[in-house]
Amino acid sequence: MLSSLPNNFRAIVLGASGAIGGALFKALSETPRCAAALAVSRSGEDAFDITHEPSVEATARRLAGHGPFNLILDATGVLVLDGILPEKRLDALNPAHLLRLLEVNAVGRAMVLKHFIPLLSRQERSIFGVLSARVGSIEDNHLGGWYGYRAAKAAGNAFLQAAAIEASRANPQAVFAALQPGTVASNLSKPFRSADQTISPDVSAAGLLQTLNQLQAKGRAWFVDHRGEEIPW
Repeated sequence: MLSSLPNNFRAIVLGASGAIGGALFKALSETPRCAAALAVSRSGEDAFDITHEPSVEATARRLAGHGPFNLILDATGVLVLDGILPEKRLDALNPAHLLRLLEVNAVGRAMVLKHFIPLLSRQERSIFGVLSARVGSIEDNHLGGWYGYRAAKAAGNAFLQAAAIEASRANPQAVFAALQPGTVASNLSKPFRSADQTISPDVSAAGLLQTLNQLQAKGRAWFVDHRGEEIPW
């Protein structure tokens, strides 16, 4: 697993308390070639809050001494926020709720990029992957609805692409990717999909890591799913 990274590589998983983040951390912890896999979540002694920049900055500063890192995975994000389900119609839009979704899924991602990209190794191949969603693709939207979540994920993708272009100038070996994990069996997907329409977190994590292993640095970010198929932005 992750044979394209140097032996004894170091990794960070942000959002490790979630279903996919937890599966990614577990897979990395069981990878012999990974010298250290560090888990970060919003619970525990060193709580991490992506909506509060000082928390993001402090976490990055705390972890910097364990680097540099060849793999950083941001598995943070939220679909159902404050108990409000994704909007199906325009008349369901609420400005305050839209701003909250953008705060978590887009602005929070931007702060992660700002403070964690500098932790990537510049001497060897490195990868920065973020969990996105197919509904974040503007071109691939054929059903409508899910206004706030779509917009927030698209905005998060835009932040990633701009950051990837900038960071690649100084770190041309770095790979950046927005990742569609598939419909994973979790508390997040439970209200929207039956069990036979989902895959397990472990299957998703394995697919995502295999996909990342095959991606090449190109001075821009990729948008791919857990099977390695490209998604239009």
